[in-house]
Amino acid sequence: MCLLGPRQAGKTTLALEVARQRDALYLDLESEQDRAKLAEPEAYLQRHLEKLVVLDEVHRVPNLFPVLRGLIDRARRSGRARGRYLLLGSAALGLLKQSGESLAGRIRFLELTPFTAAEPTGQDADTLWSRGGFPESLLAESDEHSLRWRRDFIRTYLERDIPQLGPRIAAETLRRFWTMLAHRQGAPLNVAELARNIGVDAKTAGRYVDLLVDLLLARRLPCWRANVGKRLIKAPRLFLRDSGLVHALLSIADPEELLAHPVLGGSWEGFVIENLLAGAPEGTEAYYYRTSGGAEIDLLLHLPGRQRWAVEIKRGMAPKAARGFHAACADLRPNRRYVVYPGPERFPLGQDIEAVALTELVAELRQRTKSSRSLRVGG
Repeated sequence: MCLLGPRQAGKTTLALEVARQRDALYLDLESEQDRAKLAEPEAYLQRHLEKLVVLDEVHRVPNLFPVLRGLIDRARRSGRARGRYLLLGSAALGLLKQSGESLAGRIRFLELTPFTAAEPTGQDADTLWSRGGFPESLLAESDEHSLRWRRDFIRTYLERDIPQLGPRIAAETLRRFWTMLAHRQGAPLNVAELARNIGVDAKTAGRYVDLLVDLLLARRLPCWRANVGKRLIKAPRLFLRDSGLVHALLSIADPEELLAHPVLGGSWEGFVIENLLAGAPEGTEAYYYRTSGGAEIDLLLHLPGRQRWAVEIKRGMAPKAARGFHAACADLRPNRRYVVYPGPERFPLGQDIEAVALTELVAELRQRTKSSRSLRVGG
């Protein structure tokens, strides 16, 4: 099992608890002392075949993957339940490629996101939206402390983590690029325009986008390319995945400032999308849909079982489906149609469309996840 997620999302805390309950061996591969134990990795891990071995920040030791493949294969041939490993990584960058080459068919990936609206944190949804889901930010004693933590987090990524994980990029250039994406939260991705704005070529700007996506800090939401006989907007939309980082990059200190900022709609939309995808069943595919004629669906979910859900996202407390949403639903005929808004009540809007709270729709998706798991186990 490989547990992926951005830094400070809680992977190590979870892994340490698993290690405590299972009497597992835990190795932090950012520690020189623990890396030294793996100077001869096969000999060392052979001594612990009967234990679960937790390898944190495993991308720091890329030569480990072929060794793990050999140990896993030998354990399989022996027919004994040995050689079990929990790998933790802060980026898909490199890690997916390495493990895909060496552990194909032997590893399962699971992404751990920061806190979502479905989890009991003691904070309300607006605080979660404003501060983001990283535990140290969300649970800070004040908005000021939360913002300070997020700024330090961004600086650490720029000056320490990114140089370790990829090619050298000037920290100030990447900060400007990251901030520009925050201003354009949810806009169609125009790499050429971004490149012009920061004075680099389009290939370089594209690599910056790829880097943030690989670090699990940004999401490209592709357009659903249906054969509906209409001209489609095909560029993916780009979102920074944590709303708290969006606000920190734009120096938005608290919910009051957020309500007066132009990024309000894009920030809320990204927040809703991340929460819905975190609760969606495994195998769910996410898109948006937009035609040149104005038909539009903010989030189109293709769930297992050939279920298609259309979601429009509104910030107002009196939501209604826009004309473009009705037109898009007529094009695609989704199984369910929702307008997600910040209020608590659920009510019909006509034409099979329901207004629903974010937490309630996340709960429905999580229930489908449980049902699909039960069916797999029962089958």
